[in-house]
Amino acid sequence: MKPALKQETLLTQIGRASATQSVNPPLVRASTTLFRTLADFKHSYETMVFESPQYGRSGTATTFEFQNAMAQLEGAECCIAVSSGLTAIAAVLGAHARPGSHLLVYDAVYGRTRVLCEKELRPLGATVDFFATLDELRARLTPATALVFIEVPSSLTMAMLDVEAVCAIAHAHGVPVACDSTWGSPVFFRPHALGVDISLHSATKYISGHSDLMLGTLTGTYEKLEVVRTWCDRYGSHAAPDVCWLALRGLRTLAVRMPRHHANALAVAHWLQRQPQVRRVLFPALEDDPGHALWQRQFSGASGLFAIELARCSEDACERFYDALTLFGIGTSWGGFESLAMPAIPHHLRGLKVQPDDGRLVRLHIGLADPGDLCDDLAQALAHIR
Repeated sequence: MKPALKQETLLTQIGRASATQSVNPPLVRASTTLFRTLADFKHSYETMVFESPQYGRSGTATTFEFQNAMAQLEGAECCIAVSSGLTAIAAVLGAHARPGSHLLVYDAVYGRTRVLCEKELRPLGATVDFFATLDELRARLTPATALVFIEVPSSLTMAMLDVEAVCAIAHAHGVPVACDSTWGSPVFFRPHALGVDISLHSATKYISGHSDLMLGTLTGTYEKLEVVRTWCDRYGSHAAPDVCWLALRGLRTLAVRMPRHHANALAVAHWLQRQPQVRRVLFPALEDDPGHALWQRQFSGASGLFAIELARCSEDACERFYDALTLFGIGTSWGGFESLAMPAIPHHLRGLKVQPDDGRLVRLHIGLADPGDLCDDLAQALAHIR
């Protein structure tokens, strides 16, 4: 038996089965898939496991190269690539939401996840409850519960959750667990090893790494993903082959980029803790963060995304802070090579039990630039806050 490949090596080998005379697999664009025989055609529609091309909507050979690569990387049986991270969220929640069904969702999830639950799933007849603690999870599980959905850490407050405990509680009631695993990437977070049934990523972020595509992934067993695959096929949610081809390119450098994001973010976070204009830094990789112990147990590293709460300041002073930044762009998303400063907008704050005090919450993504240069840029921008 061959020894298991280290992750850094695996990333250079996976997703290359069709690369017969080239380093990278070719990009295959197609709407129509041709079959050698009628029996092959019928077989493709009788088997609902999407492992090979069936029709362009569900993918070409390029799509399956990427899906197979992600499945191997996550330690899962299979993967579904969809058009965005939000599509992945909608697919897993929508596939389990039926009239009379019950969904339990972590209270601090991404704002658009909560909006989807409240504005789309509840009107369809599904009951959606939110939980903040393990005790609340236990208390709110019912015989009708079809799914527990979590995100770790939460993308705004960086709150940590005991994933193994959540899975143990849910599985004791026969309920699957889905987890938004985007923050840690497959390099630093192994959700399936902790008991998660369905792991989803906004591959727009670290998996791409170049901020030039929109993509989502879902990994798990064939059994757990069957209902999600069916949902995606009915709604035409599968990813385009061009995007999967670009994402395969991003995967090759993932194991190199993530440690750099970790080191840069930690350096900038430590510097920010010493600045009088910053009330607190929300980052589980910091030793004094309330979620640090859980982060150490569940992650092997940290990404470049964290939040800070500015000291009390006026709207004008806060605006001057943003506008003075030169190395940080002002924009949504994260996970690329660039550094970003992102103000918390209403849907980010929706449902938070603990709102920021008098300060202003800012999400920072620390990219691949020199951390000293990034701190210098933050210093001159923070000087606008009195």
